[in-house]
Amino acid sequence: MALVAKEKSHVRLVFLGAAGVGKTALIRRFLLDTFEPKHRRTVEELHSTEYEVSGATVTLEILDTSGSYSFPAMRKLSIQNSDAFALVYAVDDAESFESVKSLREEILEVKEDKFPPIVVVGNKAESGGERRVPAEDALSLVELDWNSRFVETSAKDNENVLEVFMELLQQARLPGRLGPALCRRRETFPSERALRPPMNKTNSCSVC
Repeated sequence: MALVAKEKSHVRLVFLGAAGVGKTALIRRFLLDTFEPKHRRTVEELHSTEYEVSGATVTLEILDTSGSYSFPAMRKLSIQNSDAFALVYAVDDAESFESVKSLREEILEVKEDKFPPIVVVGNKAESGGERRVPAEDALSLVELDWNSRFVETSAKDNENVLEVFMELLQQARLPGRLGPALCRRRETFPSERALRPPMNKTNSCSVC
């Protein structure tokens, strides 16, 4: 029986958004299944891991960027070198949603693409939490006007975190199904569920 060489792919995801919206918290929840409530200022951190997706070996890089506008050149370089974008805002911070709009315009300009692979993430959507950005308004703008994907998450409660990464992989033109190797990895890495308001929760690898 002939041996079939496994395809090796590489994808870089970048998380962009204002300071304090939970970019690092989402990434930590996905990679380590932990949550640190104290905000820690990030300049730029690159996380890398390798796993199998639908029989292909994928090197996944996740770039965690600064929420400060003091690093425009660094942000532009991050956009140039990335394959898919998570634009994160906090549902209790209307200004952070305005930042998402500006970041999207910057991505369109840098990538010279009318429909770049973008997932807009409304984080801090904990049950009973304060809300300044209505989900309906964000959903309408992102999915109807921008033709992008919208997901509300809670890094704190581990709500819809996996969905964000699955959607980013799909938009980066990689298989959307997370294979058994990644499920096994999740013994030391993540666990989680489904999409925007409302969908069914899954805390196992049955999503694979």
